[in-house]
Amino acid sequence: MGLLSWVVFGALAGWVASIIVGRNSRQGCLMNIIVGVAGAFVGGFLSDTLFGQAVLFDWSWRSFGVAVLGAVILLVIFTRRRR
Repeated sequence: MGLLSWVVFGALAGWVASIIVGRNSRQGCLMNIIVGVAGAFVGGFLSDTLFGQAVLFDWSWRSFGVAVLGAVILLVIFTRRRR
């Protein structure tokens, strides 16, 4: 994927993850992008480690789900540290 695709994909994944965790009103668009892209890396790493299958970063429902799951994990970890 190109840089613009990473930004759009990260923004969508981060936004969905922030809705799931309940932080949607407290985090802006830039934070959604950062969390979404980082979540894609975390989710891809966990998928490869746990299931032995690397997820290709393309526009698919599977890669989007992995990115959202990784972003949710990151948001939960960082939300607990701040409290």
